[in-house]
Amino acid sequence: MTQRKNIRNIAIIAHIDHGKTTLIDQLLKQANLFRENEATDERMMDSNDLEKERGITIFAKHTSLPYNDTIINIIDTPGHADFSGEVERVLGMVQSVLLLVDAQEGPMPQTRFVLSKSLKMGLKPILVINKIDKPNANVDRALNLTFDLFVELGANDEQLDFKHIYASGIGGYAINEMGEEKKDMTPLFDMIVNAVEPPPGDETGLFLMQVSTLSYSDYLGRQVTGRVLSGSVKPGQQVLLSGEHGKAELYKVTKVEGYRGIKKVEFQEGSTGDIICVSGLTNAMIGDTVSDPNNPKRLPPIPLDEPTISVKFMVNSSPLVGRDGKHVTMNKIRERLLKEKRANISYRINDSGDDAIEVCGRGELHLSVLIETMRREGYEFSISKPVVVLKKVEGEVYEPFERVFIEVPEEFSGSVIETLSKRKGEMQNLSTNEHGISSIEFVMPMRGLMGYRSDFLTQTKGKGILTSLFHAYEPHKGEIEGRHNGVLISNSAGQATAYSIFGLQDRGVMFIQPGQEIYEGMVIGEHNRDNDLVVNPVRGKQLTNIRASGSDENIILTPARILNLEQAIDFIEVDELIEVTPKTIRLRKQELTENERKRRGRSAL
Repeated sequence: MTQRKNIRNIAIIAHIDHGKTTLIDQLLKQANLFRENEATDERMMDSNDLEKERGITIFAKHTSLPYNDTIINIIDTPGHADFSGEVERVLGMVQSVLLLVDAQEGPMPQTRFVLSKSLKMGLKPILVINKIDKPNANVDRALNLTFDLFVELGANDEQLDFKHIYASGIGGYAINEMGEEKKDMTPLFDMIVNAVEPPPGDETGLFLMQVSTLSYSDYLGRQVTGRVLSGSVKPGQQVLLSGEHGKAELYKVTKVEGYRGIKKVEFQEGSTGDIICVSGLTNAMIGDTVSDPNNPKRLPPIPLDEPTISVKFMVNSSPLVGRDGKHVTMNKIRERLLKEKRANISYRINDSGDDAIEVCGRGELHLSVLIETMRREGYEFSISKPVVVLKKVEGEVYEPFERVFIEVPEEFSGSVIETLSKRKGEMQNLSTNEHGISSIEFVMPMRGLMGYRSDFLTQTKGKGILTSLFHAYEPHKGEIEGRHNGVLISNSAGQATAYSIFGLQDRGVMFIQPGQEIYEGMVIGEHNRDNDLVVNPVRGKQLTNIRASGSDENIILTPARILNLEQAIDFIEVDELIEVTPKTIRLRKQELTENERKRRGRSAL
């Protein structure tokens, strides 16, 4: 058996905003992949528009760096638990992970999620304590807290004996010990080469690979990405695709590609240990095995966490349909969702063939990324209130629970604890540090957390931090109170007037602005009381021939609350819909029977 020694495959994991993508930028620049005068973006790996806007990583991405005689393949993974499907697929391609921890904050809740996945797979992480140049950095505390986290997550003795290094992504340097000269990233490159094992596999054996991710090219069709487990593959070579249920098909490889830096390049041959993208396998799915026809081996499928939340996609049936979107019919929406199903197995898409398609995902953020992507592609549709996916275990109903981590100034902790307790939350831990910041941990039903995040910001005056992770399926907790306030509903169609809004703003918080197009049944605001109120937002002032001295100009409007997609998803109740168009997010009331209202309040078993 011949093992390839000049290659290292690693994934990089971190909590949101701990500097992961900035660190990769520095590694790319210091690997001499760019000309001196070549323009480079900040956060080069965040190539998706949504990632750039939100400053988070949503899709796992691959890059390759040369260092001396070694090729280092790095996979950038999402930090948010909602995108766990991306993480589970790519960790099987690597031999180690770089765990980035902020020197001031230490390990955070989202660090826990990806780290637990990698420890369970037997990977031995390298700890990078990043942002050591911050004024309040405390590297010893960050190191000790990370060790405690490893113990808590059940790391074995070998994993607990992890290597660590200190770095500043923004400064572009890494050091083995505090106090050393700060030059460049060479110490980190050396640690990766020395501490990470080369990928296993026989370079002279028969070709074998497992599909980890899928993509689609208009020119080449479906493309599959994975690590070559043994042997090699070339364009024109015949391979065997083994899928679930024992299906096996022969295909001809049309193209083999890989990465050099952030650019995709064509390979003449993909060898053991390489992470490659293969074209020509028309019916490939994630988890399928691609092998030499003389090696009909099927690898075990990639295990995935189940979706916990579902939403229904429907045709937009409002009077303003078709003004913004290009794709408005059910056929177009169905076609787009089925395309997503083929490329992204972390969504579960149930098409019963009627007027609604159910999409199940890992959380509200996971679903909102798909909805936002579709609206930017010109799709127009309506979505229902998300509901949790329930299970029946031995005749008893189980629902998903979240572990919620909260950091708030001490004066707000009482009201937060009271609110979450009313939403069936059970407090696990409460501690307050010397700076007056309370850290609270809750376990609560996912239903109780839905719709709370925007209230939390108001409740803590924007000073609180709330993150959550999936905990487990546990017995159903019964009814949980929803939104306390009713809504203001338009009884007329036309353009909203400043005069009418001025008269209505004492009744609640308005979602609309003067001049905006309104229709009958549209939700235009949140009522101050717990009942819904039908109002007229398009009424104009009656004109007379008597001129009032200056009073006409003195209309002062309270700024409207313009809901974005996540806020709208949090806000709506079961008898309301969100109308999503490329330019607008609108809410509308839906007439439901009592039985339908009860059915929608709980997900179908």
